[in-house]
Amino acid sequence: MNEWLLIIGMMAVTFSSRYILFALANKIALPHGLQRALNYVPIAVLSAIIAPAVLMPKSAIFISYDNPYLIAAIVAIIVSWYKRNMLLTVVFGLLAFALAKYLIS
Repeated sequence: MNEWLLIIGMMAVTFSSRYILFALANKIALPHGLQRALNYVPIAVLSAIIAPAVLMPKSAIFISYDNPYLIAAIVAIIVSWYKRNMLLTVVFGLLAFALAKYLIS
């Protein structure tokens, strides 16, 4: 019974914290500088998630041609740079990772 109360409590806290922000989104005018700064949040968050996964797959810096994560990231960057197509970037990145993982191991 306590687990259900815990789950319902977590659901209420999560939903209310997000709903309040969405409900007030059009009623609060943010300063222009803050709006510009918030445009960089997704890039910063994705970089903070992806960089350690690519450069430190084994909890230590691993920059080598034996690192399939690094090879896939380089291929994805190159495809993204030339094609500017998210689907192609993901597909070629996954294919490069699978191929590199197969060839290295």
